[in-house]
Amino acid sequence: MRVGVVLLPQDRWPRARERWRRAEEYGFDHAWTYDHLAWRSLADEPWFATMPLLAAVAAVTERIRLGTWVASPNFRHPVPFAKDVMGLDDISGGRLVLGLGAGGRGHDAEVLGPAPTLAERTARFAEFVELLDALLTHPVTDHAGAHYTANGARMIPGCVQQPRVPFVVAADGPRAMAVAARFGDGWATLGRPVPDDGASPSAAWEAWWAGLAEHVARFDDAARAAGRDPSAIARYLNVDAAPRYSLESVDLFEEAVGRAAALGFTDVVVHWPRAEGVYAGREAVLEEAAGRLDALRG
Repeated sequence: MRVGVVLLPQDRWPRARERWRRAEEYGFDHAWTYDHLAWRSLADEPWFATMPLLAAVAAVTERIRLGTWVASPNFRHPVPFAKDVMGLDDISGGRLVLGLGAGGRGHDAEVLGPAPTLAERTARFAEFVELLDALLTHPVTDHAGAHYTANGARMIPGCVQQPRVPFVVAADGPRAMAVAARFGDGWATLGRPVPDDGASPSAAWEAWWAGLAEHVARFDDAARAAGRDPSAIARYLNVDAAPRYSLESVDLFEEAVGRAAALGFTDVVVHWPRAEGVYAGREAVLEEAAGRLDALRG
């Protein structure tokens, strides 16, 4: 089991630099930041650009893998984005992991124009991932699709990691799972939302894990339909999508990691505690949890 941590891109660099360095010192396997222009309840709070931040982090860390959690077509075009990805993979010395998702209906979805329908968003995502794959594995790419065009797009010298930067594809619906099964070196999931029906936190927690088990089975089916061995695809779980924040206590963190491992997940991702609001918690819990990482890896 590998464990990663998400640091939201909210801090100015002097403070952010120290936190990212601490993520590496704590022994986390990978560290991520959200790829949004603004995000949900934090839309009017400070929020910095993803790729410059990760480039800076790459320059002040040595071991930890770095990733986008997750990049989407909501405001990305595959051609310039592939160039950014290739550059970041080079700066990091081959430590980049590219998290990709279809994009939601939040603040990013309408910044560049009317938000697409769900069907349009899913079709756009499939083409986005397919074109990114082509761009990052060929020195020159031509593409004429429903959503994107590339005319002699050059990606020279290519990625440090070969044949390309690994894709971790976030997918919870059947069509997105098919994309993950086809192109993903890893699959990422939030699990299934638990209805707000007044259930106790513990009951909602159990319901989320039960739904997640069904989710895993559906991805296994999608992988087999794509002609792949399901066990050959890494599996990333955002445990903070559950009804309880994983770092409310070290015991809950350890329980979440254990339950994820039992469902076949190879990686879990938690969020660096914030002072208030979403992911509110204490950094002391994060530090104590980090001290358990070696034992959890088994």
